Amino acid sequence: MIARMVRPSREDHATQPVRSRVRDLKRAVRVSRSHLRRADGGWLQPQRGPQKVDSYDEFREFSSGDTKLAKVTQVMDPVRNPFVPGAGNPPPELAGRSLLLDQAKIALQRVAQQRHSQSLILVGLRGVGKTVLLNRMKDMAETLGYRAHLLEAHEGKPFPELLVPALRSALMSISTVESARSYARRAMRVLASFVRALKVTVNDVEYGIDLEAGTADSGDIEADLPDLLQAVGEAAKAAQRPVAILIDEMQYMTEKEFSAIIMAVHRASQQALPVLMIGAGLPQIIGLAGESKSYAERLFRFPRIGALTHDDAQQAIVNPLRTEGVHIEPAALQLILSHTERYPYFLQQWGHDSWNVAQNEIITQDDVVRAYSVAIKTLDESFFRVRFDRCSPAEKRYMRALAELGAGTHRSGDIAEVLGLKTTSVAPTRANLIRKGMIFSPSHGDTEFTVPLFDAYMRRELPYFFDDEERD
Repeated sequence: MIARMVRPSREDHATQPVRSRVRDLKRAVRVSRSHLRRADGGWLQPQRGPQKVDSYDEFREFSSGDTKLAKVTQVMDPVRNPFVPGAGNPPPELAGRSLLLDQAKIALQRVAQQRHSQSLILVGLRGVGKTVLLNRMKDMAETLGYRAHLLEAHEGKPFPELLVPALRSALMSISTVESARSYARRAMRVLASFVRALKVTVNDVEYGIDLEAGTADSGDIEADLPDLLQAVGEAAKAAQRPVAILIDEMQYMTEKEFSAIIMAVHRASQQALPVLMIGAGLPQIIGLAGESKSYAERLFRFPRIGALTHDDAQQAIVNPLRTEGVHIEPAALQLILSHTERYPYFLQQWGHDSWNVAQNEIITQDDVVRAYSVAIKTLDESFFRVRFDRCSPAEKRYMRALAELGAGTHRSGDIAEVLGLKTTSVAPTRANLIRKGMIFSPSHGDTEFTVPLFDAYMRRELPYFFDDEERD
């Protein structure tokens, strides 16, 4: 706990002698400390007790130079705050995802034993915890003896540039196993052929001049990646060290790259090689998979990751608080769930800010109300704005028109009507926003934000809809 000064009126300060004021201040400190006593006379949390003030000079310093007297009350210690808002930060309570993690563990165990298992591609909006889950699955894989690598696809960056260093690292590890050394060396030559044929640029990495002629050297990623993954899988099998590649933001991959991934996974599955790929992406990844290969659904499962259930969302808030000996009023909890719509990222933000404004170890509805402006300001300046700033003026106008229609899915024709334009005129802008991962199409002709609560942000950011002159 941290001591906080609540200042009385100027009249009280002016009329009370200094010695008397210091005595009253000490009494206030003793009283506040008495509330921390256990029945046996011990302290509940001595390391978090209020600061002791022994002199009026110390009190003046404690109050940052302001010489007004104060009474001592208690506020929450931000160091103890269990909530961790931020992209990819593991929450203190990973609620509502145990079934999915169990499925991933079974897949990892089966592939390690060279048994067929469908790979997973997690599908969901921003802020639902896909990256957190991938990191947890990577940890699970390493615990099971995998060489695991987590990659993040980038808009405009060729996927092989991300994949090659990860595969090279896995092969270097495998090459230390005597029984797999020759397989690893061959796989390294195949990797070199892959790099040379696709003109992959990887900084500060030497692959030598030895190539595996006739393997992974056509320059066509759909033909070469299956050859490469097969060579890696054969080396992993010989070493009895399975390999897991986890890929985040898969929606940024090109259709050809995604097709190559599917074909490579298919080859490894057919030959029962201990190689597994797990991915995650925005909802448009399902369409990309279908366009790439018709048999993608037989190789991958596409579990939907969304907002938490009511009970799981409550656990995500209540359990971390309970661990710290803090409670939350039912009305306050329901208000958090309402503000966040039970999305994991926002639950962490509201939990974090509600803790920091709370006056004691019972978080009230008033605390959550006070935390609202703090949470919204933080989200606007980081989570939302970083995406908003990537967009052109025309794209921002399109998103503002979508926001004007409210939350949820809306017809593309309705958005064009708000803009006063034809649907065909705004189609390129819509396509750019889909490519940037700002919106997606749940079904033909429909449009929805990929970021929960983004419609409300757009109305805050651009409160006045543009006039006809801006539209032109």
